[in-house]
Amino acid sequence: MANKKNKVKFGLQNVYWAKINEWGVDSDGNRTFPAYGESKHLPGAVSLSIDANGEAENFYADNGVYYVINNNAGYTGDLEIALITTEFATEILGEILDNNGVLVERNDTELAQFALMFEFLGDKHHIRHVMYCCSASRPATESATTEESTEVKTEKLTLKATPLPTGLVKSKTTESTSDTVYNNWFKTPYSPSTQTATTTTKTS
Repeated sequence: MANKKNKVKFGLQNVYWAKINEWGVDSDGNRTFPAYGESKHLPGAVSLSIDANGEAENFYADNGVYYVINNNAGYTGDLEIALITTEFATEILGEILDNNGVLVERNDTELAQFALMFEFLGDKHHIRHVMYCCSASRPATESATTEESTEVKTEKLTLKATPLPTGLVKSKTTESTSDTVYNNWFKTPYSPSTQTATTTTKTS
């Protein structure tokens, strides 16, 4: 087990997204875990930088910290990619692909929410993540004339990841994640198990 623990992480690859099509509800009519659409690859990942929203607050009593309030409001940050795919533009950013194959953007477009899955490399095994409820803002449009050397212009999505109604924000694999869960990570957003954790580990 110990020899499978990472000492460092680096790199970004295998970025996938899955649109939230509808929400599950409990017996009281409250939203629960969402129903996701097909998981789709977002190629050309360059970088991902997300910061935590919300800080812990101390409640003081009896001349000391009596209780710590956890204010986990999710994450915000940027995902930089080579080019946004047409599928992501239409299904998530709400752009319209007309009969002539032209992407059309309107001012009354509604943005869709989605899960974002991605992978960081490590020295022993790759760490896979999922953020369950994300939204993305429209990227800037820019390029430049070609000079003596060609500079590739990327596109940047500003992301906001918020908690699900159940409080769930994010999950990631560890050295003790089972083979089944690890190998199926990008097929559909992982739904946390309420069962007692097992000792089965990933073999590769």
